Amino acid sequence: MRLYIAEKPSLGRAIAAALPAPHQKGQGWIRCGQGEEACTVSWCIGHLLEPAEPAQYDPRWKKWRQADLPLFPPHWEVAPKSSVSQQLQILQSLMRKADVIIHAGDPDREGQLLVDEVIRYTGVKCPVERILINDLNPSAVAKAINSPQDNRHFRRLSHSALARQRADWLYGINLTRFYTLTYQQQGQQGVFSVGRVQTPVLGLVVTRDKAIEQFEPKPYYRIEATCHGVEEAESDQPFTARWVPSDQDQDSCDEEGRLLDRTVAEAVVNAVQGRPGKITEARFRDRNESPPLPLSLSVLQIEAGRLFRMGAKDVLDTAQSLYERHQLITYPRSDCRYLPEGHYEQRSSVVSAIARVATDLESACQQANLDKRSAAWNDKKVDAHHAIIPTARQRGAGRLSDGEQKIYDLISRYYLMQFSEDAIHREGRLSLTIGDHDFRATETAILEPGWKQLEIRQREERKEASKPPLPRLSTGDAVLCDSAEIKERKTQAPQPFTDATLLSAMTNIARFVSDPELRKTLRETDGLGTEATRAAIIDTLFKRDYLVREKRFIRSTSKGKALIESLPESVSTPDMTAIWESTLEQIRRGEGDPRQFLTDLQNQIRKLVSGPGSLSPQPEPETSGGVHCPKCRAPMREREGKFGAFLACTRFPDCNGTRPIDDTQPEDGSGTRPIPCPHCFSPLVRRKGPKGYFWGCSNFPGCRQTISDDNGKPAIRLPKAT
Repeated sequence: MRLYIAEKPSLGRAIAAALPAPHQKGQGWIRCGQGEEACTVSWCIGHLLEPAEPAQYDPRWKKWRQADLPLFPPHWEVAPKSSVSQQLQILQSLMRKADVIIHAGDPDREGQLLVDEVIRYTGVKCPVERILINDLNPSAVAKAINSPQDNRHFRRLSHSALARQRADWLYGINLTRFYTLTYQQQGQQGVFSVGRVQTPVLGLVVTRDKAIEQFEPKPYYRIEATCHGVEEAESDQPFTARWVPSDQDQDSCDEEGRLLDRTVAEAVVNAVQGRPGKITEARFRDRNESPPLPLSLSVLQIEAGRLFRMGAKDVLDTAQSLYERHQLITYPRSDCRYLPEGHYEQRSSVVSAIARVATDLESACQQANLDKRSAAWNDKKVDAHHAIIPTARQRGAGRLSDGEQKIYDLISRYYLMQFSEDAIHREGRLSLTIGDHDFRATETAILEPGWKQLEIRQREERKEASKPPLPRLSTGDAVLCDSAEIKERKTQAPQPFTDATLLSAMTNIARFVSDPELRKTLRETDGLGTEATRAAIIDTLFKRDYLVREKRFIRSTSKGKALIESLPESVSTPDMTAIWESTLEQIRRGEGDPRQFLTDLQNQIRKLVSGPGSLSPQPEPETSGGVHCPKCRAPMREREGKFGAFLACTRFPDCNGTRPIDDTQPEDGSGTRPIPCPHCFSPLVRRKGPKGYFWGCSNFPGCRQTISDDNGKPAIRLPKAT
C-alpha cells in the first residue's frame, strides 16, 4: 500500500481528489483507487507530537527547584498530544501496513519536521518519498504527485526544524523556571515566563512605554517662505517653500532635522524676507504606482487592525472561519503575497464569486479588466503557501457575521486590484536658494486613481485642504520671497503600540536591531514569530499578565516591565533571534552542526541561570505543580472535578489550561477519550435524541456532523489492511 501523509486535512482531501477513483472515506483517511493502483491518503492535524515534559526525563524535575537548574535532557523524547491522539493512532496503524510512505508536509521547515517526527516515532522502515505541494489547484497537486523525490534529500531541513524545537524547549523551560523561582523568593506571585520570541516582543512594548513615560515635549520651529517667479519666469503664481537646514545648521537641529533654536529661525526669516532667489532644481513628473500584491496573514492583520480595529487573534479566527466553515477564502496562515501562475486561469470564476458574496463590490467586479495580469502571479515567489484570495465558491455555509464580511471584503478588494489600472501620481519639486538659505516646495496629487478606488477610506480620516499646484518654473528662474514666517510646533511622544503597529513591528523587526549583519539576517527571515504564530504570541502575553489593553492601545504591565528590567539585553532584544535564524539556515544548507548549536545554547543558559543575580537554592514554592500547562507553560496542580481528579493551571482563572492525570482516564462522562469530528476535528460529544444515543460535533451548529453510537463509543470505521 502507498500511504500519503499530508500536513493537514484540507491538503489530504486535495491529494485524494487528484488520485484515481473510487474514493472511500474513513475516520482520518481516504482510500483511493482499486487493485494495484489502490493507495491511502491520511494526514496530521498540525503537530501530533510535542516535546516531552521535564518529568518524563527525571521525576525530580516535576517540581520547580533552582537546585535542579539547568535542565538538560540526556536524550530527547516526544509525547503524543492528547487533543489529536486519535489521529496519531489511525496514522500509526496505516503506516505499519504501508509499503511506501509519501511525505506530503508543507514545503518548509516545520512542514518537513511535522511528518518526519511521526515516521520516526512509529519506527517504520519502509521507503519514504517526498512531494512538494504549495498550491491546491488540482493540476498543481497532480504535477507534484507525479514528481516524488527521496525524503532523505530533505533531512537537513528536518534537522534545522528539530534544532529550533529543542532550542526553544531548553530556552523556555530553563529561563521560565529560573526567573519565576527568583521572583517568588522576592515575594512575587505567578509565573514569569521567558521565550525566544515572546520576550523580545514584550521588550518592544516595554521600551516604547518607557519612551512615552520619559518623553519631554520640546518646541521646534518650521520656516515657510511665500515666493513667486519674477517677470522673466514663465509663471508668477505664488507658492510656499519650506526651509531646509544646511550642514552648518545641524547643531541647532534634532536627529530628525527639526530646528530647535528660535533665534536661528528668526535670523533666517530676517535674512530671506523680501529678498530675491533662484530655482536650483525643478522636477515634474507623472509617476505610475502598481497595485499592491494580494494579502498575507500579517498584512491582513495589520490592515484589519488599522481599518476596523480588530485584534490580531480576532482577524486570524475570522479568516479561519471563512476558510474552514464557509470555504470562501484560501488557506489564511500564509506568509506569501504571490500566486501560482496556474491560478490566473481561475480569475473569472473568482471575480464572479466576489460579486455574489460581497454585493458592494459588484460594480468593481464588472469593471475589472480580466485581461490584465499583475506581478502577483509568479511561481518562483510561491513557497509553502500562496497569498490569501477568495475562492470560486459563491455562498458561505450560512450568513456571514459582520467581522467575516469585513475580512472577506478586504481580501476581495486586494484581489480585484490585480485587475485594475495603475494609479498615476502627479509629483513636482522646486528647490530654491534665497541668499545663503535653501528652501524646497513639493507637490503631489493623484491624477488617475486606478486601483486606489478600491482602497477603504477610514471615516475619521480628515481630508487635507488641497494645495494649489506648483508653478511650472525651470532651473535658473528668478524668484522673489514675498514673506517668511515661523511656525512653532511641539515634538510628540511616540504612540503606544496597537495590534496593527505591533504586528508590523514583529514583521519588520530588523529596524529595531542596530547591528547591520543581524539586521540583514532578520530582513531575510519572517521577523519575530511566523504568520501563524504572531497573533497567538501577542495573546499569550496578555494571558500571562505582561500586557494590558487601554482602549485600542497595548501597554505593558508592571509585571512585564519588571521582567524586562531584570533580563540581560541578549534575552529581551530580537538580536538573538537573528543569530538563531542565521545558524538554522546554515544547518539547512549543511554548513552548520545542530549538535554544536544546542551545545552553545546550553553554555549560554548555564551562564544565565548561574551568573550574577541568580540565587541559592530555596524551598520549593507552594505553587509548583507537575507538568507544564499546555497553554501558558505554568506549573499545574491536581484538582477534583465532577469526573474525578485532573491537572489544572495554577494561573486559573486567568488561564483555564487542563491536562488529564492519566492518559487512560476518560475526559468526559462517556468512558472514552474525546474523538475528533471527521469533518472539522472538534471533539465529538455523546448526546441523547428521540431514537437513542448518538455522537454529534461540539461545534454545532457550525458543524452538523453526527455519528451513530456503538456501546458508548462513536461507530467509526477504522482502516482495513490492504
